[in-house]
Amino acid sequence: MFGLYGILDIIFWLLSVGAFVLSGWALVHALRIPAHAFPAAGKQTKRLWLIILGLATLFTFAAAINYLGMGMGLPNIFTIAAVIGAGIYLADVKPAVNGYRGGGNQGPYGPW
Repeated sequence: MFGLYGILDIIFWLLSVGAFVLSGWALVHALRIPAHAFPAAGKQTKRLWLIILGLATLFTFAAAINYLGMGMGLPNIFTIAAVIGAGIYLADVKPAVNGYRGGGNQGPYGPW
């Protein structure tokens, strides 16, 4: 049924899909945060983070669909760098800029 390589291919594909979801989540979060929040939190600019996360999402998407069969299911250096970039954003930048999220109606006890 499944040989050793079949099981490893499935595992690496699941890891690639997980990396794509991670990068996509970070990109969507960065798009929703106002540009002034990044320098106010002492982080790099929003434009730089959007470039990093956009490339990360692109590379992890290519790994997840195994772009033109060239990757043979194994993560390459670009995929690993993409996961590191998205991980840095989610672990360091996201908590710092969350307080600056623009809200609509703010009452005295929070949003309403």
